[in-house]
Amino acid sequence: MQKMLTNYTVSLADLQAPPPDLLAAVAGQPVAVLDQNRPLFYVVGPQLLQALMAGAGRSASDLLEAGAHVRAPLALLPVAAPLFSDVAAKLLSLEADRARRGALSPESVQIMRNRLDAHLLPVFGHLPVDDVGPEHIEAFMERMGDQEASSTTISQYLVILRKAMKLALSRKWITEIPEIPRVAITSQPRSTFTVDQYGRMLRTARRLWREQAEAPSIKQGAGKRERFWVTARYRTLPPDLYWVIGFMVNSFVRPSDIKCIQHKHVEIVRGSRVYLRLNLPTTKKHDKPIVTLRPAVRLYEALLAHARANGGGGPDDYLFLPVERDRTHALAILNFWLKWVLRESGVPLVDTHGKSRTLYCLRHTSITFRLLYGQGIDMLTLARNARTSVDMIETFYASTLHGEMNVGMLQSRRGPPAR
Repeated sequence: MQKMLTNYTVSLADLQAPPPDLLAAVAGQPVAVLDQNRPLFYVVGPQLLQALMAGAGRSASDLLEAGAHVRAPLALLPVAAPLFSDVAAKLLSLEADRARRGALSPESVQIMRNRLDAHLLPVFGHLPVDDVGPEHIEAFMERMGDQEASSTTISQYLVILRKAMKLALSRKWITEIPEIPRVAITSQPRSTFTVDQYGRMLRTARRLWREQAEAPSIKQGAGKRERFWVTARYRTLPPDLYWVIGFMVNSFVRPSDIKCIQHKHVEIVRGSRVYLRLNLPTTKKHDKPIVTLRPAVRLYEALLAHARANGGGGPDDYLFLPVERDRTHALAILNFWLKWVLRESGVPLVDTHGKSRTLYCLRHTSITFRLLYGQGIDMLTLARNARTSVDMIETFYASTLHGEMNVGMLQSRRGPPAR
């Protein structure tokens, strides 16, 4: 039987009291009957049914044996292919199995689930998988364009779409994969702070903390002015943000690490070099310890002494905002404080590319500072310690550097060889 194409849908409840235009609609096209946005069957008129049977060379009795139910003046034809949403659910199940085997991180599975829910299922979810065609992919691309998604983001969504369609092909639910465009990725340099901006942020965070200053009660900037969702106890800045700024720039960690790092993950090493060894949970398949710069030791000792003075500092206590058990909320509070400190210190809230500055910029600053001021550091050592790749550093961090930033090194001369 040929593939069903329809632009008209009704809910299952509508069949109890058919809308006036239903009979007119089925005269020229099949109508998809949905239950919770999932097609259960198609409704076709007698003329279209006869055309379908004639095209397939089958009689009405053959059609009934195949599972169709005929009633004048309509016929109900079952949906043969699984829905794209069913294929997506199967894909998620397979990816979760890979995560359990250690071949994939649980975070990657959650990211896939989020992307499916955000944009892929709203466009493709209600379609039988063998109905997915160029027009639907074009609609998806338009949707992402309306969202002003970057080329990298669009490419990541298309990877998931391609995986789902390959799964459908492997299960013989489709005979071929529709053409899915390849998006040329334009890499944007990561937003960082200059040494001057970093110093101003530290000084401002320390001043606001010591003065017990109170955050603004209303939103600043353009747009509707609404009260912040931050509770009263977080309207006064504690020392945590000052420690976070210094710690991130001297330790290469991600904001997700700041959210989950506990005292049991931190070890002070004193030898020929003094540093912290951070044995953090695995992130993006990286599980090796991180070695910090020496200033991170002083910051950690200060926050540990403060925690112990307040009855904390145990192995399972968090380093930053330990009283906040909701760690996602803790990270949001830190980003709120960062915006406040940026405004107070006169550091722009957006970078030169128009991107908003967040806690992630502190990690970018940490890596960029090592490229600028680390004597003789090689890319591989830096990449492994920062739990990233050499390619990522060359693409997103080293690309922002230019000769004038390190003119002293460019103009340096080797001394005479030792005798």
